[in-house]
Amino acid sequence: MEYYKELRKYVGHSPLILPGAVVLILNDQNEVLLQERSSGIFGLPGGLMELGESLEDTARREVLEETGLHIDKLVLCHVYSGRDYYFEVPNGDAFYSVTAVYKTNEFIGALSPDGIESISLRFFNPNHLPEGILASYRTFIEYALL
Repeated sequence: MEYYKELRKYVGHSPLILPGAVVLILNDQNEVLLQERSSGIFGLPGGLMELGESLEDTARREVLEETGLHIDKLVLCHVYSGRDYYFEVPNGDAFYSVTAVYKTNEFIGALSPDGIESISLRFFNPNHLPEGILASYRTFIEYALL
């Protein structure tokens, strides 16, 4: 079971601090890989840290699960946290995210959306991102690339 779900048994909807990582995966044209979720929202592959993982381990695991790609070398771009990263989700759960943003242009494998978190995967020019990308992801990309 995912760590944050275990914590919710004890704290209910009270705010948690949830560390995680996302990865800007760049192809040879310096385009960034985005995943389209079933909600129509576009984002970067990544997710929440599990017990015993480093942030780099989290990034690698989530990328593999969501895209089918294996990544090795990661460059830390920035860590985002604080009041601007407080969220409440529709079920009432509240959390502060601490997100490590990495980038890499070294990956192997074939793009393979998991069909759960990713319904499609596509590379985009960072200057022409799709409608429906979350503002936080746009910020991550702009800070790291533009």
